[in-house]
Amino acid sequence: MGIGIGFGVAGFPFSSVGAYHAWIDLLEEQGADSVWFSERLVSHTPTLEPMAAIGMALGRTKRLKAGMNAVIVPFRDPLVLAKECATLDFLSGGRLLPVFGVGDERAPEWRATGRDPRGRGAQADEALELMARLWSEDRVTFEGKHYRYVDAAISPRPVQQPLPLWIGGSSEAAIRRTARVGTGWLAGLQTPAQVAPIVRAIREKAAEYGRTFDDDHYGAGFSYRFGSAEDPPVQRQLAALARLPGVADPAGLVAVGSADDIARRVEEFIAAGISKFVVRPIASDDADLMDQTMRMLEEVVPRFATARPAAAGPRA
Repeated sequence: MGIGIGFGVAGFPFSSVGAYHAWIDLLEEQGADSVWFSERLVSHTPTLEPMAAIGMALGRTKRLKAGMNAVIVPFRDPLVLAKECATLDFLSGGRLLPVFGVGDERAPEWRATGRDPRGRGAQADEALELMARLWSEDRVTFEGKHYRYVDAAISPRPVQQPLPLWIGGSSEAAIRRTARVGTGWLAGLQTPAQVAPIVRAIREKAAEYGRTFDDDHYGAGFSYRFGSAEDPPVQRQLAALARLPGVADPAGLVAVGSADDIARRVEEFIAAGISKFVVRPIASDDADLMDQTMRMLEEVVPRFATARPAAAGPRA
C-alpha cells in the first residue's frame, strides 16, 4: 500500500500572491505529492475558489498533482463541473485529484443563496452519475428529478480513464454513496478513532454492492506544527476549531511537537485504514509556513516513502 502525503492550507494564509506562488513552487521543487484546495464559496476571510486555484497550480507546475477537498456538488452545474474537471485533467496530463461532497446543511452558502439543503444528497447522486458518464461515454441521455440531458457530450475527455471520483462525508448516506459510485473516500475534520469505523463501513457496504474498493483509496487530513502547543499559531488554530459545530476536542485534530510526534499521527491514521493524507502547516507568517512545509518534507514524508502502485486515484 503506497502512502501519499500532500499539502493544503486553510483559507489564504499568505501576505501576497507572490508568497503563495513561492509555496506552490516549493512543493513542486521539493517533490511534494500534491496540493489541495478547500471549498468555501461564501466567506468574509480570503478563500480561493478551488477549480480556479487548481488550474493555476497545475499550470505553474509539471509534476505536482492538485485536488479539491471537497467541491460541493449541489452548488455546481454537473455539465460545467464535468467539463472543468476534464479540461484540467487533459491540460495537466492527468494530475487532477477530484473529490466531491454534498455540503453540511449548516454551511453559510445555503442561507446566503436562499437554497434549501434538504434533498441535496439525491441531487448530488444524479450529478455524480452524470459526470462519471460524461467523462467516459460518447453520448449521455439522462432523465432524473433534478437533471435532464439528451445526447450530451464533452471533449476532450480526461487523461485518466476512469477519472477518479472520490467522495467526502461521513453520514450513512455518504458511506452508501462512496460504496456505490465512488473510487475513494476523503475524511473531514476527524481523528483516527473517528475515521476507522467509517473505513470499515465503506468496505462492508462496497462488498454488498458487489464492488471492489481499493485499500489504497482512503484519505484523511490534519493540521500540524513543529513546535509547542503553547505557540500562538497553535492556540489560534485550536480556538478556531473549537468554534466549529460538532468539534468536542480540537487538540485531537492537530499534531504538534517533534517529527516523531507528527509521524506518530500519520501512523495512527494508517492503522485506521488511511493511506493518503492532506497535511496543513500551522504557521504565523510566510517564512514560518515555508519552514513548516520544508520540515515536513524533509523530516516526516521520507519515513513513509514507499513504492506506489500505478493504480489511478488521488494520492493525497
